[in-house]
Amino acid sequence: MSNKKIANVKFTANFEANLAEIDAFLTQKNFSQGYLRLLDELSDAVIPNLERFPAMGRLFIERQPQSVEALTKQEALRARLAKHKGSAELREYVLDEYLVLYEKTESVVYMLSIKHHKQLTFDFEFLNLS
Repeated sequence: MSNKKIANVKFTANFEANLAEIDAFLTQKNFSQGYLRLLDELSDAVIPNLERFPAMGRLFIERQPQSVEALTKQEALRARLAKHKGSAELREYVLDEYLVLYEKTESVVYMLSIKHHKQLTFDFEFLNLS
């Protein structure tokens, strides 16, 4: 199998901000080594794999919207992707405890967003439900 690079991987400002949020989140949970593991996984596996196989993540836009709000956002995404004359695809990649959202164009993969799965939950601690 060839190691030929097909696409360049570029981080967006939002992706970099998400990384900082993950760092703060894991530090707050006293698990700062988890952030270092994430950075290693990104540089050693995810980025090289996306360079070689940019379509490896599943198509995000094919998800069925479950609300009117989700349908509206999906339509806006479709319009944004259409600006690339059909060559751009919004894809998601599950990486252990993280969900990565990226845009694949003909020669570039834009890393758009990354979230730890525990960041996707609600924090009801402040409600004092006891």
